[in-house]
Amino acid sequence: MGMKHVTAVSALALAGGLTLVTPAHARAASDDTTPIGGMLLGQHGVVVGIGAKALPKTGASAFVVADADTGEVLAAKDPHGRYLPASTLKILTAVTLIPRLNKDKTIKPSAEACNVEGSAVGLTQNKIYKVDDLFRALMMVSGNDAAVALAETNGGLTETLTDMNAEAKRLQALDTVAKTPNGLDQPGQSSSAYDLALIARAGLANPDFREYVSTKIAKFPAPEGKYYEIANHNKLLGRYPGMIGVKNGWTTKALGSFVGAAKRDGHTIIVSVMRHEGSFWEEVKELLDWGFEARGHATPVGALVGPVPKAKPTKPVGGPPGAVPAPVRPAVVAQDSPVVGIGATVLAVGLLGGAAWLVYGMRRRTRVQRDGRP
Repeated sequence: MGMKHVTAVSALALAGGLTLVTPAHARAASDDTTPIGGMLLGQHGVVVGIGAKALPKTGASAFVVADADTGEVLAAKDPHGRYLPASTLKILTAVTLIPRLNKDKTIKPSAEACNVEGSAVGLTQNKIYKVDDLFRALMMVSGNDAAVALAETNGGLTETLTDMNAEAKRLQALDTVAKTPNGLDQPGQSSSAYDLALIARAGLANPDFREYVSTKIAKFPAPEGKYYEIANHNKLLGRYPGMIGVKNGWTTKALGSFVGAAKRDGHTIIVSVMRHEGSFWEEVKELLDWGFEARGHATPVGALVGPVPKAKPTKPVGGPPGAVPAPVRPAVVAQDSPVVGIGATVLAVGLLGGAAWLVYGMRRRTRVQRDGRP
């Protein structure tokens, strides 16, 4: 696991009951000085909690193994390192657009969508596709054409990218910058192993997302009322026990990337890998096995954080239509209040002494108000 070239061991990690292996010049990679998810996740090197067995080997430049149920990060390598995400960025596209689009709406893709480069489901300019079909093509066969068609349905590429980046910030996936809806390489586009795990966890909370990523084979519409079959690119579906799915990606610049989740004995583990030069499928299986064994036993090294809480309103909001405001209760004056005593005294004395008592009462009342008493 690259342990031979370690240059430093963090005293902070050892004091906290963790084993941390990291280069001496490690740095935090999130948007401020504190890494999202915990200080240990700001390292370049491998972090793993005490109580776990040795990690399996992987050729990935970055990875995260996390407990999806608790959010605990069990092990990681360069979790906040920013890399090209390739088609794993489609996870963010789905998480952003599933709640915004009517899945039963039928749309006609543009010529631009149908002719996009890279992996495609084979769209034609016919109004035969439901949004539901496009999401399935997006997550099963990594359809770049489906991604553009969904963006068009959402109001266009500009609006969709704005929505995607806003959703990334809401989820606190601060290493992620979307420049395309399909993950094709663009300058400035990035994500991280931490963010992919974080976004996937958010997606798995949505039943539609879970259906799209876990479907092995589906029928996809074609012109003249015909259909053809599409098969999920995730090679672990049906081959790894409890595999739920999620998404893989690859470009010549990004190399291989993957984020997946599996459920076993009522518990779900998420594994994300980025910038892998070869085949990562067997390594992901070993990391999942390790995660299932480590959960509940290894000290976590960080956490997958929750989304940013919605801001509380600074002004009272109105009640339901037709609501009647509560009546204002008159102030109640205590029987021993100085004000009551002053009024009785003024009535008791004659006109001759009234002025003096009134001045006294005004001065006394001023002192009472300054003291903050009624």
